[in-house]
Amino acid sequence: MRDLSHFPARSPATALSGGPRDGHGPGAERAPSRRAVINPVVRESRAIWTAIASGAAGAAVGLVVFQGRRALSGDESVGTIAAITAASCAGIACLVGLARSTRTTHRWMARRPWGWVVADAFGLLVVHAAIAVMACLALFRLFQEAFTGLTVDRVAATVMLTIISSVAGYLGFNSAARISTRSLSSLLAVFMASGMIVSMLLAENPFWWHAFFSELGTGQAGVLSFWTFNTTLAVSGLVLTTLASFITQDLYTWARARESTGGRRARVAVLRSGLFVVGLCMMGAGVVPINLSDPVHSTFIRILGVVFIALLATIQLWLPGFPAAVYVASYLMVALALVATALWFPLRYYNLTGFELAMGGIVYGWLVVFIRTLDAVLTVAGIGDTEREEAAGAEARALAAREGAGGPTPAGPVPPGGRRGTGRGRGGRGETASAVPPTGAPAGPRPAYRGWRVDPRDPGGRG
Repeated sequence: MRDLSHFPARSPATALSGGPRDGHGPGAERAPSRRAVINPVVRESRAIWTAIASGAAGAAVGLVVFQGRRALSGDESVGTIAAITAASCAGIACLVGLARSTRTTHRWMARRPWGWVVADAFGLLVVHAAIAVMACLALFRLFQEAFTGLTVDRVAATVMLTIISSVAGYLGFNSAARISTRSLSSLLAVFMASGMIVSMLLAENPFWWHAFFSELGTGQAGVLSFWTFNTTLAVSGLVLTTLASFITQDLYTWARARESTGGRRARVAVLRSGLFVVGLCMMGAGVVPINLSDPVHSTFIRILGVVFIALLATIQLWLPGFPAAVYVASYLMVALALVATALWFPLRYYNLTGFELAMGGIVYGWLVVFIRTLDAVLTVAGIGDTEREEAAGAEARALAAREGAGGPTPAGPVPPGGRRGTGRGRGGRGETASAVPPTGAPAGPRPAYRGWRVDPRDPGGRG
């Protein structure tokens, strides 16, 4: 890659200097090539094609597997086969969508070491597949309860499988192709909550909660509960490390824009390292259940709690310039964590299960508040997800229009947000986006996209 540091900085909303190229620092992303520009129509078309292919796969499985009549829910039922098929379709579609995303909006993911790429892909695949499984099983169980005693023949079962597979493929592709910090955090919350609830429901021992929450992962509550709980915990930790990378990229964009206006330097690496340690501890707690090694399992949990509380207590030091409400909320979370700890020991108000549930709620509550605020800060600065999507879509439409008309492609700098001041759009603002020069044609820098700047001698970023 060519050095981009000699290009002048853009406006505060879009400026971002070169930096580490390992996917964890500012400047890790660069402008997408002309072929990789985001086009909402193309993306939606590919999602539909993925749904069609998934539906065809589901129909083929149904015609081969189903013989005679089957119930909607239960062992060897339509719901069981549909859950397995939908999980496969959602997982594969997720990988396809993620491959597209890493070639467009998140090229920094592909620039990391291959081990990180594989880990990210594996974590997202498991999350999408697991959500598809749980959704299918719950849906077919609900319909079986609503239509007591209903069984379906081969044709009806195949139709159901086709529809479920199509929906799973469509949603899996769109989820990964549109992935962002906010959507990934929502996925993680849904996966974590669903996995824990399913683990509770599958527990054969109804009094598991008399001991502690990790009892679900000891095997004493049942084999299915054991695997569900520990898998959910380990994969959630893996996905949390991916989420930390997304948050880091957004924070570097915000921090660089703020520094260009004279603001204090943010220490984004502190948050990245902290969340990474929290994710590793979650994985460790899932891989080493408490019945396998109580000291190791408990050590992971203690390190997780200490690191997280330290992050919240020092947030104003490593992240200056954020809204004051986030600081207050963080300090309140620390206070709640201390109160939750005191209620468990020494007050003995509730057992370890209640303490673990309280701490889990505090951790994810803060993550939701922080990520939503970060998204709002980026949007106000003109570098949020919505602005980036609009700018990229307008860029693709402008390019298609110029190619169709055979007209020249203008060059030159573009105002923040990727829009020129020509024409009138909604709200009276200029909506015509800057153009992308044909491959090999020299031009000025393209609009920054999540902090990217492009070398005009290498417009596709292939240098």
